[in-house]
Amino acid sequence: MAQRERNRPSLTIDDEYDVQYLFKGLLKLFFDDIRREEWTPSYAGKSTRMDFLIKSEQVVIELKMTRAGLKTAVQVGEELIIDIHHYRYHADCKKLVAFVYDPERHIEEPRSLENDLSKMIDDMPVKVIVAQG
Repeated sequence: MAQRERNRPSLTIDDEYDVQYLFKGLLKLFFDDIRREEWTPSYAGKSTRMDFLIKSEQVVIELKMTRAGLKTAVQVGEELIIDIHHYRYHADCKKLVAFVYDPERHIEEPRSLENDLSKMIDDMPVKVIVAQG
């Protein structure tokens, strides 16, 4: 995405909100009802907000982007593990897809992170996808 045809300026993705904005545009091609920042039930005294809930499909999509303070597979994995445990208690979350955008290739072994966290958790399939720039 850094190089565009016809001398047009490239699209810039500066933070996780930019990733969410672009991702929602893609989701709109396929789904009419995309709910942003739906709250999860309290788990261990804390509620979190999901990035996207596609209610008709009972799918939650969580987006992450590596940055200062969230650069390693361990850090990203820890955040995702917490998210997974929160989302599994939401009545409309029957599947979870976690998309991690790593434009600067901070995560050294992205397939390992995907394989470690992509599994069934309490009858909820979890799929983790890491995209590097």
